[in-house]
Amino acid sequence: MWDDFAEYILKEVGDDNVRIAEVAIGKYDKIAEILSSKDNITLIKTDIIPKDATVIKDDITNPNMELYEDVDIIYSIRPPSELQPYLVNLAMETGSQLIIKPLTNEDLNTGRVNMKLKNYKKASFYTLR
Repeated sequence: MWDDFAEYILKEVGDDNVRIAEVAIGKYDKIAEILSSKDNITLIKTDIIPKDATVIKDDITNPNMELYEDVDIIYSIRPPSELQPYLVNLAMETGSQLIIKPLTNEDLNTGRVNMKLKNYKKASFYTLR
């Protein structure tokens, strides 16, 4: 499933040079590793409690907007429901595509913004353009 999720993002990117942000990365960074291995992708990883020096400290409820300048795609894996509206706000303010991979069977908490359910091979997630 995780390889399929990463493959979907890579398919969206193609050969274009892009900036991608993983928000609230936590301790699971398999997708970030796959994406950052590509020469055409600049990846930033953020979390309120960085796990190591590769993760930038940022509070999504009051984001440092400079971090997200020119970001093409924002994604988050299993973000707590209380953070999901902030992800939507960030994507809308930056004009970025948003991809949220919630916990299995979890409803989204995105307010009046409807995200589209996407099934790609074995991965299920929500997108907002």
